[in-house]
Amino acid sequence: MPEPPGFLARLGRYEFVLLGSLCAIAAILLLFGLVTEEALEGDAAAFDRDILLALRNPADLTDPIGPPWLERAAADITALGGVPVLALVTFVATGFLLIIRRRAIALLVLVSAAGGTAVSFGLKLFFARVRPDLVPHQVDVFTSSFPSSHAMMSAMIYLTLGALLARVQPQRRIKAYIMMVSVLLAILIGASRVYLGVHWPTDVLAGWMVGSAWAMLCGTVAWWLRRRGHDAAGSARD
Repeated sequence: MPEPPGFLARLGRYEFVLLGSLCAIAAILLLFGLVTEEALEGDAAAFDRDILLALRNPADLTDPIGPPWLERAAADITALGGVPVLALVTFVATGFLLIIRRRAIALLVLVSAAGGTAVSFGLKLFFARVRPDLVPHQVDVFTSSFPSSHAMMSAMIYLTLGALLARVQPQRRIKAYIMMVSVLLAILIGASRVYLGVHWPTDVLAGWMVGSAWAMLCGTVAWWLRRRGHDAAGSARD
């Protein structure tokens, strides 16, 4: 029986997308390795110190630059990357996906969140970098510094949810809006950790890298599941 027209061409395009995604993930993880080496060997110490000090009043290192409301806003924003808020967001998004009958994607969201949490705390325990003592901390902290779990988990959760929720939206403008909000949240949460003096900048950079790679991996899995479902439906029709 002859193959449907364009079958090989479509198959090649799908494989190209999959390969491109895996290469992008590998590149991000390579950058993470480079940042890790620079941070833990002390080569990025001047970079970390300069940025932390630039965000403080030179006459009083206990005072972050900017008006008082900015510090309060940073504390509120940083809470969006905490475990309670991220857990709530994950369950709300999972419920939404179940309501619209996207059960496989809902399960992927839960697995992604649980796996990302384990990766985050595992890396912290492994590297055990000391928190910055150059400036006073503006919020309480309880774990080690590298990588930033707020930056990592916010990137993992918000970018993954953004990518998965965008897939079930028919309009491109809505897709773009969801992804822009997801990226903006991850950036603001990571930046707030440095502003509040609880992380070195390289902690946040490393967290963003791992979180982005994780989100891209989950998005690739979601794409593969969707493609597999389409191929199965096409085979059934044939």
